Amino acid sequence: MTGSFEKAFQVQVKNPLNRAREAVFVLVPESELRRNQNAFNAQAFAVFDGATEIPSQYNGKDAENTGIALVLDQMAAGETKTLTIRYNSSGAIANNYPKRTQAELSKKVGGRWENRKYIGGDFQNIDSLRVPSELTDHSYYLRYEGPGWESDKVGYRFYLDWRNAVDAFGKTTPEMVLQKVGLDGYDSYHKQQDWGMDVLKVGKALGVGSLAIFDQGKAVRVEKTDSTYSKIPQNGPVYSSIQTDYYGWQLAGLKLNVQSQLSIHAGTRLTHHQLRITDGTPQNIATGLTKDKNANMVSDKGEAGKRFGYLATYGAQSLNTPPDNIGIAVLFDPADFIAFSDQDPLSHVVQLKPKNGRAHYYFLAAWEKEGIGIKTEQEFKDYLARTAEELANPVQVNVTR
Repeated sequence: MTGSFEKAFQVQVKNPLNRAREAVFVLVPESELRRNQNAFNAQAFAVFDGATEIPSQYNGKDAENTGIALVLDQMAAGETKTLTIRYNSSGAIANNYPKRTQAELSKKVGGRWENRKYIGGDFQNIDSLRVPSELTDHSYYLRYEGPGWESDKVGYRFYLDWRNAVDAFGKTTPEMVLQKVGLDGYDSYHKQQDWGMDVLKVGKALGVGSLAIFDQGKAVRVEKTDSTYSKIPQNGPVYSSIQTDYYGWQLAGLKLNVQSQLSIHAGTRLTHHQLRITDGTPQNIATGLTKDKNANMVSDKGEAGKRFGYLATYGAQSLNTPPDNIGIAVLFDPADFIAFSDQDPLSHVVQLKPKNGRAHYYFLAAWEKEGIGIKTEQEFKDYLARTAEELANPVQVNVTR
C-alpha cells in the first residue's frame, strides 16, 4: 500500500463480452470525479482491487482522456470488478509504479542552423516545440526526427516535418527503450539493435495510421501548414500521449486547424488517434497503410456493436535483411466509414467521415520478433478479430459512492 487514506469511493468496471480480455484500459473521467467526489485530490490517491494496489495515474493535462487512468491486465468473461479509489483531501504522495508507457520529444541544443541542417549540439528532452521554419527531413535537429511513444509491446514515432508520417519500432523487450534510440549514429535504429529496430518502410506512403485527406485519387498527408506545435501532455506509467496542433493545414482548397492526439496504454499495441478540427470542414479524414508487394491485405467494414472495421496487411515487409514478418492495421468505428480506396499507388487507404469536428481511429504494428508476440499470419488475423470486437464493446465504467 502506498500509504493511509482518509477517504474512498468505488468504481465498477464491467466486461460486456462473453470471453476474457487482456490489457483493459479504464478511464474514470474527470467529469465523474467532480460530480461524485468534490473533495477528490489528484495528488494523493491510489486504486485497489481488493487488497491489491493497481498502478494508475491522473491525466490532468490530456486533451481527450482527462481523469484517472489504469490498466487491468486480465478480465474474465462477463466479469464485473469493483475497484476502490482511496485518497486524501490534501497533500501529495509519490506512486513509483513500473513504467510501462513513455512519450518523449528530443531536440538538439548548443548548435546552429546551416542550410536547413542543424550542426553540432547535443540532444535534450523537451516538453513542447513550436516547429522551426528551418526544419525539414534529415535536418538532424530532432532525435529520430520527431516525437516518439511506446508501450511494453511496441514503439512508434512520427516525422515532425513536411512528411508527418507514422513509423513503427519493433521491440524485443518490454522495457522502455525510446530514451536511447537515435543516440548512436543518429539513425542506427534502421539496423537491429539489442532492443529492436525501426521495422517499417514509410517513404511517401502512409506508414501505419498517418493522418491524411483523400483528394484526387491519393492520400495527402499534412505537408503544408502555417505552423505546427507539438507537446507531451502525459508521460506516465500506464498511459502516455502526444498532442500536435496543425495551424493552417492547406490542401484541396481548404485551410484547416487540426488538433491531433496520439495515445497509448500499458499492455497494448494500439495507438488511439483522436482529432479535433476547429476551423474548416474536410469531406473526409483518411488514413491507411504502406503498400508492400510482400504483404497480404485484408479489410472489413465492421458492424455496429459487434466489431470495428479494419484495414490490415501481413507479410515480410520489415526493414530488416532479410525482411521479417510484420502485421500492421488501422481500425475504425463502422459508423464513420466512407470507403476503402486502392487508387493511391503507395498506400492502402480508408476514408472516414468527421462528425461535429471530431474523428478518431486506432492503429497498430505487430513484429514477429517481439519477445512474446505474433508469429504467423493466422495469429495476426485472430488478434485483429479480437481487437476489433473489444473496441466495439468497451468496458463499462460506473462511479459509485
